Amino acid sequence: MSSRSIKASKNLGYASERASNIQILQSSVKWHRVAQTANSLWDAYSGLLSGQAIILAMNSSFVDPLLQFESQLKIIESSFKMLFAIPNRDKVKEIGKNEDDQEDLDNLYQNIFNIFEDTLLILVSKDLYKLQILKEMAVWMNEDSLYMQDRVVTIISRVLSFASRKVKGYASVDAPCLGVLAAELSLLCSHTDPSITQQAFSGMSHLLCIAKCQNAPSSPHGQKPFSGPLQTRPLQLLEATHKPTLDLESQPQPPTARSHFLACCGPGVSSSRKPLASPLQAGPVDGRGKPWQLTLNPENDRPGSHCLLPAPSDIEFLPKILQRDKSKIAQIVGQTLLPPLLTDFVWSLLMRLSATDHKTASEAAIMLKLTLEYHAHKVTMVSKIVDAIYKKLYGNASQIMKQTMLRVITLLTRTSPKKVIFQLMDYPVPADNTLILMWHAAGSEASVAPHVLKTILLILKGKPGEMEERIMERRRFSLDATNMMPVAASQALCTLLPVGSYKKAVAQFFPQLLMALMLQLFYSSNLRLMTEDRPFYARDALRVLLNCSGLQQVDTALKRKNCWNQFSQVLFHHHGVYLIAKTLSEYNFPQFPETLHYLYKLSVEGPRRSEDSVITIIFLTELLNNFFKDPFPEEFLVLFRNWVNDSDPAVCKLSLQKIGSMAPVINEIENSCSLLISILDALLSKDETVVIRALMTLRRLLGKLDKVTYSSLCTRIALSYCPLMDHSNGGIRSMAIRHFGELLRDMSQYTWMLNDVVLGGLVPLILFLEDTEARVVKACKHTLEICASELKWSTSYLLKDEYYNFELVVLNICNNLLISHGNYITDLISDTLGFLGSSRPYLKRASVILIGYLAKLGGHLLLTDEIEVMIEAIDRVLRDEDPTIRELAGITQKLFKEIAHRLTSSNIKLSFRRLFNFIYIKKLKPLYNYNLPKDLTGSPMEIKETKNDKETFIEDNYEDELVKNEDISINNGRFFCLLEYPSEKE
Repeated sequence: MSSRSIKASKNLGYASERASNIQILQSSVKWHRVAQTANSLWDAYSGLLSGQAIILAMNSSFVDPLLQFESQLKIIESSFKMLFAIPNRDKVKEIGKNEDDQEDLDNLYQNIFNIFEDTLLILVSKDLYKLQILKEMAVWMNEDSLYMQDRVVTIISRVLSFASRKVKGYASVDAPCLGVLAAELSLLCSHTDPSITQQAFSGMSHLLCIAKCQNAPSSPHGQKPFSGPLQTRPLQLLEATHKPTLDLESQPQPPTARSHFLACCGPGVSSSRKPLASPLQAGPVDGRGKPWQLTLNPENDRPGSHCLLPAPSDIEFLPKILQRDKSKIAQIVGQTLLPPLLTDFVWSLLMRLSATDHKTASEAAIMLKLTLEYHAHKVTMVSKIVDAIYKKLYGNASQIMKQTMLRVITLLTRTSPKKVIFQLMDYPVPADNTLILMWHAAGSEASVAPHVLKTILLILKGKPGEMEERIMERRRFSLDATNMMPVAASQALCTLLPVGSYKKAVAQFFPQLLMALMLQLFYSSNLRLMTEDRPFYARDALRVLLNCSGLQQVDTALKRKNCWNQFSQVLFHHHGVYLIAKTLSEYNFPQFPETLHYLYKLSVEGPRRSEDSVITIIFLTELLNNFFKDPFPEEFLVLFRNWVNDSDPAVCKLSLQKIGSMAPVINEIENSCSLLISILDALLSKDETVVIRALMTLRRLLGKLDKVTYSSLCTRIALSYCPLMDHSNGGIRSMAIRHFGELLRDMSQYTWMLNDVVLGGLVPLILFLEDTEARVVKACKHTLEICASELKWSTSYLLKDEYYNFELVVLNICNNLLISHGNYITDLISDTLGFLGSSRPYLKRASVILIGYLAKLGGHLLLTDEIEVMIEAIDRVLRDEDPTIRELAGITQKLFKEIAHRLTSSNIKLSFRRLFNFIYIKKLKPLYNYNLPKDLTGSPMEIKETKNDKETFIEDNYEDELVKNEDISINNGRFFCLLEYPSEKE
């Protein structure tokens, strides 16, 4: 019995296997017949399957993500062109000879599209970044009108539906193509075919769902955004996430032969598809392991339609506000998309304006304007958009494109005026008609006029032709390394200022525009930008500003003075600024308070360039001269006091000139001392013209200054003159020396305060008597006469031209010094040593003579170390090239050695000699005979030595006699006590 059962079982198994083989054979014969009937369908079917297999293999490999995507995109593009090149459904059915053939061909036709759609689902389920392929499909669809749009849009909608369900619950996703895809769908929402419109609305709804996930905040558990291989992430981070990943390869696989398909499509994708009896088992299975069923929608069962429309639930899911309402679409898209995606959306619509299809261009224009009306503030890369508009308008743009693009400029200027204006000013000058149109568009609304003018003022701070310091670090797009934007901005003002909507903004920014354009006049003049074929835009803009501000009379008056025509000359510019300020003042321009306030603010903050300060000071000074009496208010005096020591010499001189003009009212200035001190600081300037102007200004003020204030500063002023007496510039030397004398004369009642300063400045006064410049010699004689008069010295007659001899003057002064101020001799010797190393021969000669006389008179006051230093210094002079200097230095060296020899005597002898020189004074006679007259009869040399308050010692060789009688003097006890205790005698 058991054997029978086994035998029966074998027979049943054999019969079943035989039946199965028969079915396979029948199916093979059937497909062979279909293949023979429709070769194109079969080729497409096999090609799609082959491409799908390669894509599956790539997904399972470790190929570089970018390379993988590029390869898969090429396969999809090839499949796309193959798919949509096949005949439509009706033509396919006509190929069949009977109903069975037609049914088989229809199934094959549908499965071809199913395979393509399944391939897309595989890619998207693996990596949402590959939604980029849908964007490319839209591009391919637009390239060839033969492609059936309803089929493409349906597939795009279904893939987006799948992706939107997959991203629910995830923290964020990475799908950078959504902006471009949204733009394409928004245009299809206005399609004439209702089925395409409905599918586009459905796809847009799913796309916005995906976009919302991009906006979602990060998961508190550290959930990473869903992106895929193109966004490389460490494996451990993926494993650490608390939510399930979209990589479905790790999910349990259903027991089916197409498990790899399910792994890519996942359980979330399910629909009803009719199975195709094929040995290749085309078509994926759902999450329960059942094959998808394809059931045609009766309403859509017509030629050219092969796929389902969204289910009724999907249609109900679409927001009501999206149904045919373009304004609502624009609002929702702008609210949902992130700024980079919205920028892509706007950019795509902008590019579609040039579409050959008039309706598509019109729809793109409408959607673009609506989007920017609501969400222009979210758009990035404004400069790139403006540049693209300029290039399109420069070509042969249609009227719709021109109007729309100019409106885009207007809308972008509302929210990003700085970016738009900067880009518009960055084109070559002079501007062409296209650029002028864009300027008008940017400035067409009164609400943005202040922002536009602010941006233009910012540009006008630049200097035309100025090179970019670091071209690689420029933050803006630029056509050239040189900055010509200020010139373009000046031309733009010529266009914008007369516009009626700018009237209020022009009045608000009048002072800023006035000063900025005057500075541009200066820069343009220096660069000689005005040529025969290039207008002087800064000048023209300034004239337009005056006329737009109700100052036509000022413009006319300046034209009458030939001011405008001469501005191109560099040397005229400063005078031109003066003329403008003066003319404005003459006509009492109503903008004076605002202009003065701005000038004060600009002066306090400090201009960017020194030349800016020059223009500011000229303009401000002239306004103040016409509206205020001297002295100026303290707030403005502080500015001028600070400008005295500005780094720009021109600024210093202008400030000093104005301060000097206030000399008649110097005593009315509250803080005149600080003003004078700032001028003294200017005497230290490295610029000679500033020093000369400071000396003149100081002298002018001191002539009117009250004596109390004068006396408090006289010592400091005198000390400031001393360094200038040795200045390399002869004019400064002569002025400093002469002004020093004038100060002594002014302060004759306070001579006791200036004695130290006078004697400190005596050495240069004596030495520069030998100056090669007559003005310096004359100034020295003038000042020495004043010094001699104040110090009660009988030197004046020696300074007269008929009696003048340098050595005699030195001899006389040294004799007077010895009598009245002997304790200053060592200090004068020290000062004279500094001139021995001078490069000027006349100073070296004079210093050799002067130091010889000083040493002869004050040798008893010197120490051994001091005389050694002096000998070393004179030894260097002995090597001078000038024979006269060497001869004089030899005499001086001999004197130094005699003094050094005497200093080697015993301490008792030195003490006795110093005491003797203290009691007895001997006036010297000429030592060098330097240019002495041959006949001294009637000359000042016939001078008798006089006793200095005690007695006269007339022996020429008194020192020798002193040495002979030294022993006798020492034995005198009273005299010894005098040496030992000199204080008691006192």
